[in-house]
Amino acid sequence: MSITNPPEESAPTPRKRSIPEGTWIQCPGCKAAIVNKEAQRKLRVCPSCDYHMYVSARNRIEQVLDSGTFEEWDADLVSADPLVFADKSRTYPERVIAEQKKTGLSDAALTGTGMIRARRVAIGITDSQFIMGSMGSVVGERLTRLTERATEQGLPLIIISGSGGGARMHEGIFSLMQMAKISAALARYDESGGLFISVLTNPTMGGVAASFASLGDVVFAEPKALIGFAGPRTIKATIRVELPSGFQTSEFLLEHGFIDRIVTRDKLKTEIARTIDYCGK
Repeated sequence: MSITNPPEESAPTPRKRSIPEGTWIQCPGCKAAIVNKEAQRKLRVCPSCDYHMYVSARNRIEQVLDSGTFEEWDADLVSADPLVFADKSRTYPERVIAEQKKTGLSDAALTGTGMIRARRVAIGITDSQFIMGSMGSVVGERLTRLTERATEQGLPLIIISGSGGGARMHEGIFSLMQMAKISAALARYDESGGLFISVLTNPTMGGVAASFASLGDVVFAEPKALIGFAGPRTIKATIRVELPSGFQTSEFLLEHGFIDRIVTRDKLKTEIARTIDYCGK
């Protein structure tokens, strides 16, 4: 009688543990891999090279204003399509809807009022993720109304600019008109004795840099931010001259007197509150 040995049981194959998507991000500056939670804890500033990464308008509200104090203004304003604009892929209204779904914003500017260390302010923030933060009629109207309310209520005015797109080509001359409209409102605000603190982030370019972003009574900028009208490559190709090292960075502009101070993100809230107190507002 033969005895058949039972088949050997194979060892169970160890399960591979996958890393959840979004656990790590890469710094755009030094290319280092950063744990996402650590980046969020540091307000999206790279712990290796101090690169200030993109922050959405709503996240900036959380970083700058006292918790639970923000009241949004003019959220119901929506873009018209005065030129019936369309490119090869979609119409302008279709593009706006796609950007709204992507960012959770109705347009590239978020405006309202809130408290900064118990000091009430009027605040506006432009977001570079919404058609590069370009300035269309809605952005212009929101910032103009923000400035007018700050004038009427005697509030310090804070505008944090993150606009790399300048005037929005989809609206043509209607977009360009916003530069003068906001600037005129700021002139009236200045005549009333208001304090305008402009904060420039990466990038602040085009018609935004050429109008309201440069008109602050006090102008702060984040480190290594790109600030200017046309980009460095465009200028170099136009005038055919080698540009200085660091041209159009906040460090270069501070050295040449264009801005007043470079402020890291973790100190911005304190510096704004200190400036308001120093100016007696």
